[in-house]
Amino acid sequence: MDNFRVEEMFKTIIERLDSIDGKIVVKKQRVHPLDGDALLDNQDMCQLLGVTKRTLARYRQKKLVSYYMIDGRTYYKASEVQTFLKKKGKNTPMPEKSNHK
Repeated sequence: MDNFRVEEMFKTIIERLDSIDGKIVVKKQRVHPLDGDALLDNQDMCQLLGVTKRTLARYRQKKLVSYYMIDGRTYYKASEVQTFLKKKGKNTPMPEKSNHK
């Protein structure tokens, strides 16, 4: 292998590691930014409720679920989702609260 090829391979590896690092930072930020409560994103909510993104948008529009906009993304507090599920007659385990504050 020549030096150019090796450098290109290392560059690709570094870019991938940087990408992974960025995703980890985003995940960590989601855990404890609001009162130590875990946050769920739209995908988490859709899976949990068994609904489409459009149905979830209707829930927000009708103010059936509380949500928070953080850096242009929509999040839901786990404790508030638990309350919503109890009202709907569903009891689903939610992510545990973080010990961070």
